[in-house]
Amino acid sequence: MARICEICGKGSNTANSVTRRGKAKKEGGVGRNVTGIAKRTQRPNLQKVKAVVDGTTKKIKVCTSCLKAGKVERAY
Repeated sequence: MARICEICGKGSNTANSVTRRGKAKKEGGVGRNVTGIAKRTQRPNLQKVKAVVDGTTKKIKVCTSCLKAGKVERAY
C-alpha cells in the first residue's frame, strides 16, 4: 500500500533542498550564494486508523487533515 491518503488521495510531493553559504546582507555580509540543489520528497502526515468503511471496521491510512476535518468515522 502506497503513502497515499485513502480519503482525499493526498500523496508525496517533490521539492528542492537548496544549500547556501555566506552571510545574509541584512546581517552585514555580502549575500547568500547557492552551492547546491538536491531533490527531496515531502510526505503527507499519514496515520493508520481503525475506521468504519461500508459498515465494517478496517485499518486505513488517513492524513491528519482529513482526521481533523471529521471526514473519517473512527471505530473504537
